[in-house]
Amino acid sequence: MNLAKKKDRYIVGLDIGTHKICAIVAEITEEGRLDVIGIGQAESKGLRKGVVINLEATVESIKRVVEEAELMAGVEIGSAYVGIAGTHIRGFNSRGVIAVSSRNRLIEREDVRRAIEAAKAVSIPMDREILHVLPQEFVVDDQDGIGDPTGMTGTRLEVNVHVITCSSTACQNTITCVNRAGLEVTDTVLTQLAAAEACLTPDEKELGVALVDVGGGTTDLAIFEKGSLWHTGVLQVGGEHFTNDVAVALRTPVNEAEKIKKKHGCALTSMVPDEDSIEVPSVGGRKPRIMARQVLGDVVQARAEEVCQMIFNEIRRAGFDRSLNSGVVLTGGGGILEGMPEIAEQIFDMPVRRGTPSGIGGLVDVVASPVYSTAVGLVLYGYRNRAGRGIAASRPAATGTFGKVTGRLMGWLSDFF
Repeated sequence: MNLAKKKDRYIVGLDIGTHKICAIVAEITEEGRLDVIGIGQAESKGLRKGVVINLEATVESIKRVVEEAELMAGVEIGSAYVGIAGTHIRGFNSRGVIAVSSRNRLIEREDVRRAIEAAKAVSIPMDREILHVLPQEFVVDDQDGIGDPTGMTGTRLEVNVHVITCSSTACQNTITCVNRAGLEVTDTVLTQLAAAEACLTPDEKELGVALVDVGGGTTDLAIFEKGSLWHTGVLQVGGEHFTNDVAVALRTPVNEAEKIKKKHGCALTSMVPDEDSIEVPSVGGRKPRIMARQVLGDVVQARAEEVCQMIFNEIRRAGFDRSLNSGVVLTGGGGILEGMPEIAEQIFDMPVRRGTPSGIGGLVDVVASPVYSTAVGLVLYGYRNRAGRGIAASRPAATGTFGKVTGRLMGWLSDFF
């Protein structure tokens, strides 16, 4: 019994990305705080654009990461919250309407559950499954903007939800990899939702904000307004495109291009001093060359402008280009690139900031980087969704509820999905 209780004190977030796999172990303290006690990280070898293409390589990477995290934390890891990403993710808004069933017209939990079920009842292709159903707001007899209608009186209850679906096979392959590495999957979570947990403030979500997570293979977008999620999108560009551009333009091997990009890259050429120069290794055993850093800046800036333009087009297509009053939060590995927020501000014409994980204690200085946003967010998500849920390994499509939907609603909604 004591052992089970002890195990409950630890929450693990596993972020399986295109370029790196990262595990974070957090402990729930006596005061109910979350402290990071272990981190494991390894290069990811078996993924492309967030989707598993080589099972064995991915399993090996996960095993390495888990061992490293266990060693650092000094605890055994048995289960984890796992991030799901990739271009197969689709999000759409749906609406459910029901008549309140009780005689005295009192809205009960069962009515809320039925309303959400009605909103979920949309036809999706056979090869897809629902990952999350996130309530945005409830409407009771034309009174909208209600966070939790339980206990209110009304005859008609409506709910607006954001439904996120994913490819069943892509999701299942990710779960299989984690299981083969010896872990149980407590829950699967959309990566940009997790990153939003770690990087966004409640005020930003209320006023309207776009979270842009620039990863290795994809760029993920999540738009929040009035405290709820309204739009999700995935773009097929990421950090590896910057690296490939640098490799081709400077005629240098890809792994060297990655190092040069990280060390000297800048997305806004005007920020680079004229006299700066860099050493560029050549291919085929030729001598390394000395080059102006401005040349590298030109290459990186061209790609940064293109990525920002694609993101802005997606925001405009979703109809939120005028309502993001808090602006844009950039996170993920691509968000670290020098000059990225500045060029994004120019293209979006709204405030842009870098998003670093917050809301946790422990090894904060180690995880205080946009690279760890998703992993930290998975831990926070797990902590927030602990109430009222057992291990849902057999039901990977469990939902989480964010935003306006209050803590009380959150606790029992988890029973339904």
